[in-house]
Amino acid sequence: MQDRPSETWENQSQNLPCHLAIIMDGNGRWAELQGKTRSQGHAKGVDNVRNCVSMVADAGIDYLTLFAFSSENWQRPKTEVNFLMSLLKRYIKSDLADLHSKGVRVRIIGRRDGLSPSLRELIDHAETLTSDNQKLHLQIAFNYGGREEIIDAAQRIAKRAAAGTLDPALINEDVLNSEMLTAGLPDPDLIIRTSGEQRISNFLLWQAAYSEFYFSGVLWPDFAYEHFVEALKVYASRSRRFGGVDVKQAQE
Repeated sequence: MQDRPSETWENQSQNLPCHLAIIMDGNGRWAELQGKTRSQGHAKGVDNVRNCVSMVADAGIDYLTLFAFSSENWQRPKTEVNFLMSLLKRYIKSDLADLHSKGVRVRIIGRRDGLSPSLRELIDHAETLTSDNQKLHLQIAFNYGGREEIIDAAQRIAKRAAAGTLDPALINEDVLNSEMLTAGLPDPDLIIRTSGEQRISNFLLWQAAYSEFYFSGVLWPDFAYEHFVEALKVYASRSRRFGGVDVKQAQE
């Protein structure tokens, strides 16, 4: 992404996604291939997050959600988990002022339990400071799991029903949407996964019902501007039917 071609997004007639989500995979394998530690791979991945945010903002995409740390990642070695926690702290501290000045709204989605008080305080500060920004809505999924999100939403709805404030017969998609961590955001139009793996890995399970997927064999630290361009071009070439039929095909 550092070496961008001269053309701008403004003069390209591409059908860009409103909401782009990325499963940033491959930091560890990148480090192994480079003869580096996994921590160095994760640090390199954070460098690419900065490039990614800049590119997405320049493209005029309104929403970006990045999968940074899953609820299953707690099973990794303690030293690696601690380093990932420190990376989020470091990213917020070093980049928050710049993100805020560029009009980026920052949200961290995921369970807050298990995170240190100092990290939760830093997250709260970042979200409060940038709450009115509208240039780009950046969501970082941290300590996040799609199944856990649905379970938590279902429990909140059950409590409302048990308290008599919600008629169970009125529970529908809108009610469940309102209890999701992404409430108020559009569902992702395009989900990119790097590193060659072709699975969703418990990411935005509810929201991805009609998302387009793009799987790249490039490891996340090497995922450059031209790879984003290719992913967006593939997305623009697809016909999204949302369970219906292509209008042009239906008329033929």
